[in-house]
This record gives sequence, structure tokens and C-alpha cells, in this order.
Amino acid sequence: MISSGQMRAARGFLAWSQGRLAEASGLSVQTIKRMEIKGTGTSTVANVQAVLNALQSAGCTFLPDDGNGVGVRAKGD
Repeated sequence: MISSGQMRAARGFLAWSQGRLAEASGLSVQTIKRMEIKGTGTSTVANVQAVLNALQSAGCTFLPDDGNGVGVRAKGD
């Protein structure tokens, strides 16, 4: 599962607004805002997966915590 920090970082990386992510994921802007403020653990698995799919399709790869924290990078980097 991705964290709210990874969501914000990926949006920043892509220069996407919350509205753009909402459109790409098929969710509402309010849902994206809630996920980023309250964390993804309070969202349904389907909503987190929709966000993950949208961001991955746009070129983001999510890095799990390897002891140095989680991260985001461009595919192929």
C-alpha cells in the first residue's frame, strides 16, 4: 500500500493537482484530499489501488521502506 506522503510526492513529481489525480483515478477530489490528509489506511483498498494505478500509469514507481523510508521514482530510473 502507498502512503499519503508517497501520493503527494508522486503528484509533485508529475506536477499534478489533486483534481488531475482524481480524474485519472476515477475518484472525487474530496476523496483524494481525505487520503492525503488522513492517510491511505483509512481508505478502501479499491480507492488506494485506483490511485496507485493512475500514478503508476503516469510513470511513477513506489519504493517500499527498506530501512531508509519509502519513496517514489520515475520508471526506468
